[in-house]
Amino acid sequence: MLIQSHYADLQTPTGVMRTYIYRPKETAELKKYPAIILYSEIFQQTSPIQRSAQIMAGHGFIVAVPEVFHELNPIGTVLGYDDAGRDKGNADKVAKYLEAHDTDTQAIVDYLQQLPYFSGKLGAMGFCLGGGLAYRAAMHPLVLATSCFYATDIHSGLTPSKPGNDSLTRTEDIRGELQMIWGKQDPHIPPEGRARIYQNLVEKKINFTWHEFNGVHAFMRDEGERYDAELQLLGYQMAIGLFRRCLY
Repeated sequence: MLIQSHYADLQTPTGVMRTYIYRPKETAELKKYPAIILYSEIFQQTSPIQRSAQIMAGHGFIVAVPEVFHELNPIGTVLGYDDAGRDKGNADKVAKYLEAHDTDTQAIVDYLQQLPYFSGKLGAMGFCLGGGLAYRAAMHPLVLATSCFYATDIHSGLTPSKPGNDSLTRTEDIRGELQMIWGKQDPHIPPEGRARIYQNLVEKKINFTWHEFNGVHAFMRDEGERYDAELQLLGYQMAIGLFRRCLY
């Protein structure tokens, strides 16, 4: 399936948010496709994140990739996979409240609903920080399915929020199906952190599946020493399977 792309500068309560859109290429007969909001790591839309979006779009989805720290950086900022980029991204993470991410998500939903080729069915997906943001987006009433890859900060609360509005507390608001994918050797989400999230999902009676693999953090990122091609392929197959089942 051929794809095409563009970007949209969306107005949010905290400023303009550039959002990159990837979608199946139009044919003579306009078709409608479900959409996925794809949340990046702390580095924003790097080349690996762009490739992830293209892969998902090539399987029949509109994919929206927001600049997750748009109010803290100039439009188009991409942080490097180095010490400086990591330090800046981690500083941005603790400077932006979950409530601002919530309004970002709503801005994307509003934009997608204006597109003539959007079917109205919506999912969310993310990696690392983006996994935690996808988990948060799953609380939106229109999100039917969510795939979270090694989601950070859910168990730790490092991404700040107003009292009583953290993602663990809000888990009961998730209505769609949730897919949680982890690396057992990931130091950012240790076994006790994963156990806390799992127990919370069980207690809140969420419809979810849980998958742990022998992998390190960021095994889906096809750049750098952490990349695991076999796990990446499996991860995409699982996410695509979820979205095709729930959104088509």
